[in-house]
This record gives sequence, C-alpha cells and structure tokens, in this order.
Amino acid sequence: MLKFMVVLVRKDGIDRPEFKRYFKDVHEPLARRIAGLRRYVQNFAVDDPHRKPPAWDAIIELYFDNWERMEAAWATPEGKASTEDLAAFADIERSTWSVVDEDTIF
Repeated sequence: MLKFMVVLVRKDGIDRPEFKRYFKDVHEPLARRIAGLRRYVQNFAVDDPHRKPPAWDAIIELYFDNWERMEAAWATPEGKASTEDLAAFADIERSTWSVVDEDTIF
C-alpha cells in the first residue's frame, strides 16, 4: 500500500478550533469521496504544556493501493476539489506533502 502524507499549516487569521471545524465539516466530506482512497487518518496538534507547539497544525495520512491509483484519484473531479479546497483554510506555501516509505517497527 502507498502512503501519502500531508502536513498542513493553518492560514493566518484562523485559530485552531476553526481550522479543525472547517477540516471536519467541509474538507473531510470532500476527501471521503476520493476514488481509491483505502485509509484516511487525521492527526491534529494539541496543546502540550511540556513541549513547544509544532510548526504544523495537522498531519493527514492517505493510503492508496499503489502509485498509479493515487495519481488517478488526484485527477478525478473529487480529487481536484479536495486539493483546491486546501487553500480555503491552509497556508499552501507553508504546508507540504509527500509519498512516504513507512517502516513499522512494532
């Protein structure tokens, strides 16, 4: 299985609760419709009194059968709509994404 990770930074002027609300209420339904998406995991940063806040607000994991199916998924109207929606709540210049090679140790 292929894993695609998205590291999102919220737009200036959007606080964490609004960022997460928009993500869950608006963006998630778009992403759920992406053809060929096998697994979808959302990780949101939380306040931690013992550590400084991360430079990101969410890390999203999207799993596809293989590279070809992932690229085909992004090319669909649903894939394009999900990608285009990121600009509504995320700072695209500070956000990033990549296919990763995951090694599960235990």
